[in-house]
Amino acid sequence: MPDKFIVPQFIDTEDKILGPITVRQFLICLGAVLVIFIEYKIFQFLYFILFAVITGGVAGVFAFVKINGQPFHIFFINVLQTRMRPPLRIWNKDKSDSELRYYMGKKEAPPLPPTPGKARPESTRLRDLSLTVNTGGVYNPEEET
Repeated sequence: MPDKFIVPQFIDTEDKILGPITVRQFLICLGAVLVIFIEYKIFQFLYFILFAVITGGVAGVFAFVKINGQPFHIFFINVLQTRMRPPLRIWNKDKSDSELRYYMGKKEAPPLPPTPGKARPESTRLRDLSLTVNTGGVYNPEEET
């Protein structure tokens, strides 16, 4: 009896720990609560409310928003990488103008003539055997010639 293998079906879904909340979302929210608690201890009440709303909003976006089916933090990293790259790519010219003129003036060597090959035979033994097998013995190469 052949062995049966279990193939995972949903490898792109994250594990849920509390209802619909995944581990990543839970850790982001836990970090946001910790930062909001620190803000509560540091700032006056009015400033605390302002910073808590901003911190909660940023944490909510990073935890729950998806763009094009990918989590927001992946999208955010892609945006940062795109912004860090230079928008204009410039050719790094290592050779001087005189060297470039020299290389442009050089003629390429003519291509080598193709080597003559053997002509293909009209009939081969393998093809004849294949036709004999495929036709169930109806085709006989000895009768053809």
